[in-house]
Amino acid sequence: MKRVAALYLPHWSIDRLRRAERTSAPPEAQRIPASLDAMRDAVAAEQDHACSVPRGGGWRPGARWAREDDGVHARVAALPDTRRPAKHEIGRRDEAAGHPFRAMPPDEGGSGNVLPHVRATGAGAAPLVTALRAENRNLIGAACPLALSIGLAPGMAITQARVLVPGLDIRPADPEGDRAELHRLAIALARHFSPIVAIADDETLAIEVSGTDHLFGGEAMMAKRIIRLLARLGYVARIAVADTLGAAHALSRQARPVTICPVGRHAEAIAALPVRALRIDARDNELLKRLGIDRIGELAEIPRAPLVKRFGKQIAIRIHQALGALPEPLNPVVPPQPIAATRRFAEPIATPEAIEHWLGLLVPRIVAALAERGLGALRIELVADRVDGVPQNIRIGLARPSRDPAHLLRLLLRRMESIEPGFGIDAMALHVRRADLLGPEPVVERLDEDVAPDLAPLVDTLATRIGLQRMWRMRPIESDVPERSIARAPVLDPPARSAAPMKADDVRRLDRSPALEPWHPHWPKPARLLRRPERIDHVMAELPDHAPRRFTWRGTAHKIVRADGPERVHGEWWKRASETHSVRDYFRVEDDQGRRYWLFRKGDGERSVTGDLSWYLHGVFG
Repeated sequence: MKRVAALYLPHWSIDRLRRAERTSAPPEAQRIPASLDAMRDAVAAEQDHACSVPRGGGWRPGARWAREDDGVHARVAALPDTRRPAKHEIGRRDEAAGHPFRAMPPDEGGSGNVLPHVRATGAGAAPLVTALRAENRNLIGAACPLALSIGLAPGMAITQARVLVPGLDIRPADPEGDRAELHRLAIALARHFSPIVAIADDETLAIEVSGTDHLFGGEAMMAKRIIRLLARLGYVARIAVADTLGAAHALSRQARPVTICPVGRHAEAIAALPVRALRIDARDNELLKRLGIDRIGELAEIPRAPLVKRFGKQIAIRIHQALGALPEPLNPVVPPQPIAATRRFAEPIATPEAIEHWLGLLVPRIVAALAERGLGALRIELVADRVDGVPQNIRIGLARPSRDPAHLLRLLLRRMESIEPGFGIDAMALHVRRADLLGPEPVVERLDEDVAPDLAPLVDTLATRIGLQRMWRMRPIESDVPERSIARAPVLDPPARSAAPMKADDVRRLDRSPALEPWHPHWPKPARLLRRPERIDHVMAELPDHAPRRFTWRGTAHKIVRADGPERVHGEWWKRASETHSVRDYFRVEDDQGRRYWLFRKGDGERSVTGDLSWYLHGVFG
């Protein structure tokens, strides 16, 4: 018999907002005290409250309550020396530890009655609602449980809600995003639980569980597993299983997270439920309430002819669908099928010409399938099945989505020498492993128009040989510390727009200014930086501002004949507290062999707090 489960998501919009905040919230920035004394006081206060053991040395007092209780120390001091306990025993006490597995939730399908279907809200959190624009009015689209408990409801005016709750947290509603995310959830459930999953309304999914529930241990265990999966993702959900979608939809509106209606008992199960659970209009529900009809059982006993004459066909259709007198077919979502093209051969092929010929026929087929869906391929795999059962694979990746058949075929043919046909190939399959949206591209109208060349084909060609992970572009970052001033970026990312260079008149004006120190607009930097600065030994240098005369790096002594510097770089105190007073002095030096290096010294040579005066080699010129 057909069994349908109704998955009700009462706070779908609110749960989506909170889940997005949890996944995208940046870590809290560390607050740096304004002075060194304030920093020292903050660290000392943190150490005093972090543990019951003092950091200043001395004996270990045990728990904090024992250290703070002066009566314990007085009684211990009054005891004779022979009866006085050891210092490490003072303050200890024995307590029974709680059972380690008692606080854990029960296993899937276990005997536990409490399910994690309600997510705890942080203390002091303001009520959260979403604002929806309708008929020149701002209305509440969805409200969190806290907002519902204090009287806010969907459809209420935002101005009225602000008067009732001054500290209300209002976010813009996203109905299209909610529907798209609900569709993705339906596809995920269709792939893992049942092939027939339909969207009943904006907050309910219909799942046909007949024929698949035994794979999860029955209807109850399957329902609990779905609830637990959504709870781990941060969504509040309720589920009910019945013979009809109407009955399951009505039962899912109850407070219980899981409701299993016995077979053939759905009419009795929904008789005591309110009429609004039948998916009828709010106006009809209000009119029925005025007539004294509050329960579904009372409505089912009314003759249909007067009911249709007074209210129309909707209420009668909903009653018959809930009771099973009328069918209610489901319109299931269809998960997207992977794009692939396969060709089997009557006789095995083994020559490169034959493989190239059939590749030329398979590539246009996947390109046509990509064009129908508006996608471009990012990763393609060729699987060639040999006669002996050993598959031969070719994988290519693209820097950006593409469905150019000539380009894709060219990339596949460059890797064709890796195929070992052996005694022959029985079949060839071309799979699109990854794809992305590919919109329309502008067409150049004039041949003489200055258009930037397209680097994507070149990048794909190089990536086919050396791999895309070995190709990147350096992007600048606003930082004075050299190793933090650049970062890797994808090859085809557009470079950041740099600021306009300073004019020569401005440079001369700054140089003539008596209030400014000599300013260097472009300090030369080495083309190659070491992965991390390497320490150099046997450095001979005059402090505080002179470059080294000689040093030893990697066991080789270098004698310096020319030098330039220093270039001072201060630590980024707003990022790390340890760099509040740190200083680096960089020098460009040249040895007697003509090799040029980029060195720096930790510290300014005058104050010990700025660094330990150790020397490091950071880069090489040329």
